[in-house]
Order: sequence, then structure tokens, then C-alpha cells
Amino acid sequence: MQQKAYKYRVYPNEEQRTFFAKCFGCCRKIWNLMLADRNQYYKDTGKSLYPQPAQYKEAYPYLKEVDSLAFANVQKQQNKAIKDHIENPKAFGVPKFKAKKRCKNSYTTNNQKGTVALVENGIKLPKIGVIRAVLHRMPEEGWKIKSATVSQKRDGSYYISVLCEKNAEDPEKLPIDESRILGLDYKSDGLYKDSNGDLAGMPKFFRKAQKRPTKLQKKLKNKEKGSKNYEKQLRKVAKLYVHVANQRRDYLQKLSTAITKQYDYIMVEDLNMRTIANKGFGNGKATMDNGFGMFQVMLAYKLKRKGGKLVVIDKWFPSSQLCNVCGYKNKKVKNLNVHSWICPVCGTEHDRDENAAINILIEGLRILYEEMKAA
Repeated sequence: MQQKAYKYRVYPNEEQRTFFAKCFGCCRKIWNLMLADRNQYYKDTGKSLYPQPAQYKEAYPYLKEVDSLAFANVQKQQNKAIKDHIENPKAFGVPKFKAKKRCKNSYTTNNQKGTVALVENGIKLPKIGVIRAVLHRMPEEGWKIKSATVSQKRDGSYYISVLCEKNAEDPEKLPIDESRILGLDYKSDGLYKDSNGDLAGMPKFFRKAQKRPTKLQKKLKNKEKGSKNYEKQLRKVAKLYVHVANQRRDYLQKLSTAITKQYDYIMVEDLNMRTIANKGFGNGKATMDNGFGMFQVMLAYKLKRKGGKLVVIDKWFPSSQLCNVCGYKNKKVKNLNVHSWICPVCGTEHDRDENAAINILIEGLRILYEEMKAA
């Protein structure tokens, strides 16, 4: 079974915006109620509890006003979150309660016999009807709508992501052609450097727009919190940040599409971008502005669609320290200030990032060939 999502900008009327706000709030409420009961039951008995969203409707009658399928998806998401934490507590934290201030406004509903549909100039959803939308592209023939996720960004704009599925097998794995394989080494100043020596050259959207949000933030501080002027200024700040995020996403989408058309297998390191972005490294702003984690996700699903693969190298692999010619390990390169070095064994002069990308490519090829032998 193959899946693909299409995201559309929508323009709900006042009644529809009110309905969406109720759905967002009720989904948070259901999540918190179920999580509280689960935590208390586990504390008292040491066993797991599996509450149903319907059991809370009698105590909270306003829950009946919104889409019940949204609650079913909340239950599914919470079950998965708890299961992921139990199986891998290091990678997945304990599920937390959701607050209106820090929680993303979204809910998911399922398509049941045409309750979710793409119609002329709009998207049809259960209990609310048709929402005006910009349908810039349509699902290809053979793809059926499975669900729709409504979300609201901080600037007040609304989007609907329509998930489609197709009853087809995944494409066959592409043969390993070394001319169509690329290694990428993350680079704070420029997103990445590849094994061909090319630098991506990230436009640095946030840094270019930095003066404007600073001015808007200063004006926001002068407004009385909770006033209409404060809320108006807050929306201006949010609108700018959303615009920068959209610019970054658009650039990464186009870049990842171009790379995946040219290469079948791409090798990257398993980096913890959150750790790299902390204050200790001193380049958090550049790391967040690059969006390398998002870029890897795009590469992974685009390569998978064509039968390729994103090969992730172990984070402890010493890609920068190894000479890609003779294999000598230079521990002095652990110092991040060393940008170029000469191998004392073979005399090859190395650019730090290009050498790392080549080593990542070599290690990725080794992993690929091992997987082929195992298959």
C-alpha cells in the first residue's frame, strides 16, 4: 500500500473557523482526559488502561458538537505515543499533557464513503461541508482519499493535508550504480557539502529577515499584554516567522527533488540536530535556519518512491578524521577549527567537509553491499 499527501491552503468562513476552533480544543481535552486516567490507573495498579473517547461525552456534553472521528484519531495517536515510549524510551519521551499555548492546532478526520472529498474550488469535510480552498494540484488516477488533517498556523492561516493511498506494491529496488550515488556531510554554513565537492549554498532566509522580526518584537513589548493591539502585533510577528518557514520549506523541497532525480542512493550521517543547535556549539541559529533534519525526511520519502534509499551512517563513524585515500585516522581533526589538513601517511591534502562526505559515501556503499548480500 502506497501513501501520498496533498496539502492545500484553505479559507474557511466565520462559522467554519468556529467549528475548527472547537475541534482543536476538544481534541486537546480528550487527549488530556485519557492521559490523566491512564497515568492514575497505572499509578494505582501498575497496569495499562485503554480508555475510549465516547466515555467522556456524558460528563462534557460539548464534545458531541465536533467530529467524533477526530477523537478516534487522538486515541490512536496517544496509543502509538505510549507504545513508542515503552519500546524505545531514549528516542521517545513520555507523552505529555497538551496546553493551548504550546500545542499545535490540528485534528484528523477519516474518509467514510465520500465524507472527505475534493470538489470544485473546495474541500468537503464531515459536519462542516465545503471549505473554500486553492486546489493547485489533484491526486493522480488510482489514488483514493483516506483522511484529512486540518491545521492552523500561528499567523491564523488554515491548511488541510489530504492523505491518499493506492493499492500497489513499493517499486523495485534500483541497482547500485556508483555514478548515481552521493554522500552528504552537514555544514552549518551552507547546509551540506557533497562527495563531488559541491556546496549547497543555503540562502539563510531567517538571517536575511532578521532585522524585521527584531523591530516587530520591540513594538510587541510596548503593547499591553492581552489588548487588541497586542494581539494584532503578535499576528504580525507570527506571519513573518511563518513566511520565513515557508521559504525554507519551499527551497528544501525543490533542492531535494532535484537531487533525487539525479541520484538513486544518498548517504548521510545520523546527526542529532537538536544537540547541534544548543548553545554549547554556538551555531544554533544557523542550524535551525538550515532545516537539515527536514531535508533528510524529504530525501527519504522521495528516494523510496523511486526505489532508491537514504542510507544513514552511524553518528560515531569518524568521517572527518579518516583519510579517504589510505584510511589513516587523524585525531587532530576532532578540533572543529581544522578546516583542511594533509595526511601524514599518503600526503593527500583534504578539505574537511569534502573528505567527510567522501568517507560517508564509502561507508554507505559498504552498508548497501552488505544489505544486498544478506538479501
